[in-house]
Amino acid sequence: MEQTDAAGRTAIAAIGPASRLSASRRRLADAIARWIVSAGGIATIASIIGIFGFICLEVYPLWQAPTATTTSSFRLDGAGPLFAPSTDEYQEAMAVITAQGAVRFLSLTGAGALQELVVPGLAGRPVAAAARAGKDHVLLASADGQLVGVRIAIDVQRQEGKRVLRPRVVATGTWTLTSDGSTPRLLSASVPEESAITAVFARASGPPTMLAVTASANLFGTGQPTTVYRDLAVAPGETPTALVVTGNGRRAFIGTAGGFIYYWDLTDKNEPRLVDRVDATGARNVPVTTMALLIGEQSLVVGDQHGAVSVWFPVRDEGETGWHLQQVHPFTPHPAAVSAIAVSLRDKRFLTADVEGGVRLHHATTERTLLELPRSAAPVSALVFSPRANGGLSIGAGNTVTSWDIANPHPEVSLRALFGKIWYEGYETPAYVWQSSGAADSAEPKLSLVPLIFGTMKGTVYALLFAVPLAVLAAIYTSQFIHPDIRGLVKPTVEIMAALPSVVLGFLAGLWLAPLIEGIVPAILAMLVVLPSMIFVASVMWGHLPVGLRSRMRQGTEVLLLIPLIVAGMALCLSANGWVERICFGGDFRHWLSAVAGLRFDQRNCIVVGLAMGFAVIPIIFTISEDALANVPQRLVSGSLALGATRWQTALRVVVPTASPGIFSAIMIGFGRAVGETMIVLMATGNTPVLDWSIFTGMRTLSANIAVEIPEAPHGGTLYRVLFLAALLLFVATFVVNTFADVVRTRLRRRYQRL
Repeated sequence: MEQTDAAGRTAIAAIGPASRLSASRRRLADAIARWIVSAGGIATIASIIGIFGFICLEVYPLWQAPTATTTSSFRLDGAGPLFAPSTDEYQEAMAVITAQGAVRFLSLTGAGALQELVVPGLAGRPVAAAARAGKDHVLLASADGQLVGVRIAIDVQRQEGKRVLRPRVVATGTWTLTSDGSTPRLLSASVPEESAITAVFARASGPPTMLAVTASANLFGTGQPTTVYRDLAVAPGETPTALVVTGNGRRAFIGTAGGFIYYWDLTDKNEPRLVDRVDATGARNVPVTTMALLIGEQSLVVGDQHGAVSVWFPVRDEGETGWHLQQVHPFTPHPAAVSAIAVSLRDKRFLTADVEGGVRLHHATTERTLLELPRSAAPVSALVFSPRANGGLSIGAGNTVTSWDIANPHPEVSLRALFGKIWYEGYETPAYVWQSSGAADSAEPKLSLVPLIFGTMKGTVYALLFAVPLAVLAAIYTSQFIHPDIRGLVKPTVEIMAALPSVVLGFLAGLWLAPLIEGIVPAILAMLVVLPSMIFVASVMWGHLPVGLRSRMRQGTEVLLLIPLIVAGMALCLSANGWVERICFGGDFRHWLSAVAGLRFDQRNCIVVGLAMGFAVIPIIFTISEDALANVPQRLVSGSLALGATRWQTALRVVVPTASPGIFSAIMIGFGRAVGETMIVLMATGNTPVLDWSIFTGMRTLSANIAVEIPEAPHGGTLYRVLFLAALLLFVATFVVNTFADVVRTRLRRRYQRL
């Protein structure tokens, strides 16, 4: 015994150091593994936070408030009013016409006067009125009724690496404005072509008059000019106070002292037509003091003597072919009469000024007053918006000139523009519209995210309507009823489906499935009735078969009998496609859908998206649900069966509730996959941002919109940052859904873990 004990102790003593070494290695390995896992988890969280922070940094500039800084303020020498002020694109110099007919070029950077040139054609006659016709064309009305056209420009040249300003004044023509030599007091004009002008002017008394000078073309060039005078009548007692003519000379707007606006169609110069007469001040009998057309010349900005500012544009009459002027965007009124309006040459912004020296910056589309600029001490009589829309200047009483730098890179963005209804030019009512670009630079950017959010939810809902029932029911059958041998084939096959690239599914859906479905929609609708009916009848018949006959099939292989039945039902519906279309839809399903149901049919529609995206989502939902159902403790199933419950009762009342946390997680993960899916919806839909739940139309989702638009979006521009905002919405939506899913899953797990 002693020897044995001694030998045993010797063996233990010999083994002890090795065991301690092995334990030390295990502890070291555990520490290293724990450190790697922790580092990986921290890196993942840091990456997500970093992505979130980067997106927020790209979105933040959209909400920065605009600012304005006064750059110069000085007083011009001389008496009399100043006409048609303008600046160069760098806002380093300005040009202005004096009442004596001289063009003065002045530096805005402290260098003083640059040059003074005489307007050719005036011959010393004083200027009574002026109108800007385009970027650099100005028409001047002399006191004796002559009209002189002149181009005024400040050319920028490079000399020795520095910008050098070269003033330029070029005469373009002279016309007789008033044959009796009376003095015009108001003037608006356009020069749509070099050989044609359209001018509307008003004198101290009488109605406004249109002067149209056109040159008829012949085989040998331009013929003799034709001059037409026509009176544009206003109501008796009405006095014109503001005039505007469009750049193409086809429309004119006349504001009066009674607060009315007359809308004239000048397309036929021989017979001008009054289109509409509206009360712009709401029966307050307040004079219209000034008007201006925004870029694109569809929207008319109106200011009145009580300080009200509003934007109007023509809207088509309901059920008629005519048009009428409609006030669309009202703004916060000035405390005093509006004295001047200046519009941007790049977007829908405009400046307004009042007789108390206040100047405000507005944006027409968003219906916002963006900024109140530093107040001038003198009443403002003229305003200029710089060509780059990054500055402006005003001329006040005593010929005081004040200039500003304006920082407002994203005026088109507001919560209402992104998520509310906006009344856009050419639309009959306010609407949610996404249209980031137009045929011309003057088009309003339409950046409503509502159609994209709606399209995302629409595509997700239809995909889940197809995927969730199939995936969950298939998981229940596979885990609880199917034969193990068949389960060993089905589960790996479905899991392999998840490996198919989205771009392949989208390619097949867009180029093969969509044209195929277009021709067999009646058959597909018939399948929704025929296949469930055939399966139900087959199930009832199977239950009434003799037990001896049913026992010949191995339990869990009954599903094999349904495969030929489903194939036969689909073949029957496809063969009867023409018959169903003739009987139920009058022989033309698309015509019936449009004429009877009032719905549009797009080839790439939600049926295609539901099938293709559902095909991508089914493997995820099926795999996770099947694992959750298969992991339900067998003792619960055996106990239920032992108490007399059928396998179907056990599956529905024991297995499914116990596995509900996993099933819910599977559905939420499938939801996240459908929300973020890009390539399938990009290739299988028409990418049309519409608000329509119809299953026969397409949509545009947030993710697909980002993929389509981001390559064309200028870096740092408004569209670029709005696309990042869309990405932020996807990020937040996914985070909220996953958090909600985790909370629900945790509660379900606590509820059923005690079973």
